[in-house]
Amino acid sequence: MLVSKHCTLQTLGVIILLLWSTTFCKAQRVNAVSAHGALKIQGGKILDSHNTPLQLRGISLSWSVWGGRKYYNPEVVSWLKKDFKINLLRVAMAVEPDSGYLKDPVGQERLITAVIDAAIKEGIYVLIDWHDHQANVNIKEAKSFFKKMSAKYSGVPNVIYEIWNEPERIEWKVVKDYALEVIAEIRKNDKENIIVVGSPNWDQDIDVAAKDPIKGFKNIAYSFHFYASDPDHQEKLMNKADLALELGLPVIVTEWGVGEANGNGVFDVQKSDKWFNWMEQHKLSSANWNLTNKKETTALLLPGASVSGQWPSTLLSPAGIYIREWLIKLNKN
Repeated sequence: MLVSKHCTLQTLGVIILLLWSTTFCKAQRVNAVSAHGALKIQGGKILDSHNTPLQLRGISLSWSVWGGRKYYNPEVVSWLKKDFKINLLRVAMAVEPDSGYLKDPVGQERLITAVIDAAIKEGIYVLIDWHDHQANVNIKEAKSFFKKMSAKYSGVPNVIYEIWNEPERIEWKVVKDYALEVIAEIRKNDKENIIVVGSPNWDQDIDVAAKDPIKGFKNIAYSFHFYASDPDHQEKLMNKADLALELGLPVIVTEWGVGEANGNGVFDVQKSDKWFNWMEQHKLSSANWNLTNKKETTALLLPGASVSGQWPSTLLSPAGIYIREWLIKLNKN
């Protein structure tokens, strides 16, 4: 059968268009979670669904009260993924402060689930953080909260549970006993997703946890926090974390800042670079503190920054500019 040249070219054009559309749509659908799937802990490392080690890098929202609350919305999540190139978002749900979970559980759950759901929609991983310093005192409420969260998000590969933000000067046995109870509550609903456990002294005594880790549950990791410019968060603290890693403890830096431990102080770029390179050397996942426009060193935004993203560089703080550049560079793939 004879086919005209015009028809042949037309058909070829349609085929090319279809191929291009298919490729484009696939590219549009690829994101961190679609690429890596459900996470697990094995051999002291985070592995993805292909059994490949995975390092996540992102940002922690501020306390879900006060000045940080206004950034708890889907538009901000979308912008952080698009512009900062995050693949991990930490949702720091305030527990004890006024208007926190103890005073307003319904309001706080509504606030954070909107953000968690937005992170899931964007295809990034999300840490659900019980942002409390005395969680052992509030264990009843913590168990109730994580029972709800684990029922709602059971099997959702994006979700990671962080069950105690920063234990203060509390011995490891107390932290461990609390963790065992809350982990058991989560595992009634969600058998697989990673659970992150805190360590004494604001997540700094991670070496203590490494010498007596939790047993009887799988996919358990441990949080380590530092503030890069703080005089007390230098070689000695890094050595403690190194020891924990040498002992095979799975570590996630669920919070770190470029300033000092009070959120303010100096921003020492050289010290921040040193800590950043240390995390890269050990392939540690991390979330930088914090997304707010408060006048403090670790705030990523300047006063006047929109509550819905779309921030020009002129409304990023020195910390915000620094973190954004690092994330874009390291998360480009």
